[in-house]
Amino acid sequence: MVIVAKIKAVSGKEKEMEKALMDMIPKVREEEGTLVYTLHQDQNDPAMFLFYEKYKDTDALVAHSSTPYFKALFKAIKPLLDGNPEIIMYNELAGIN
Repeated sequence: MVIVAKIKAVSGKEKEMEKALMDMIPKVREEEGTLVYTLHQDQNDPAMFLFYEKYKDTDALVAHSSTPYFKALFKAIKPLLDGNPEIIMYNELAGIN
């Protein structure tokens, strides 16, 4: 299961958003079912962030979404958001590692 999450920061709040999102990485690293959790920043629009996430299965995604730090993240970034995050779920078909 793959998730692509696009998150846009309010103009002038890019660094605050970056810090809040970066703070998730070491916490998520400890999750057993999270296989990939990568944060990106748009080269042309520093207010746009993208998470590429890969989970072992649906249970792993539910476990990730249920953590206290996941819930705290959305509370922390709410005043930094320019619009709603765009979250798209994919089924992986093929690839290389």
